[in-house]
Formats: sequence, structure tokens, C-alpha cells
Amino acid sequence: MRVGDVLALLAAGADETEILEDYPYLTTEDIRACLEYAAAQADHAIVIAS
Repeated sequence: MRVGDVLALLAAGADETEILEDYPYLTTEDIRACLEYAAAQADHAIVIAS
């Protein structure tokens, strides 16, 4: 399962328990890692050309 798949499930309103029940090969740590990855990707510096 891709990070984007987990994030899409969360964005659609699925909670962690539901995801873990539907995808038993995932762990709580996997879901947290997906969120951590997404946060890191969203934290890019903004460069303004002058």
C-alpha cells in the first residue's frame, strides 16, 4: 500500500482503527509514518525571486 493510499483513506474520513481492521498488514506505526512523511513533504521552503 502506498503512502498516498493511506492518506486518501484518512482524508476520506476513515479513522485509524478502521484502516487497521481493513488492512491487517498495516500497523499504527505505519499510519504515523505516512502522516510524518506527508508533513515533511508539505514543509518546503518558499523561495521568492526578486
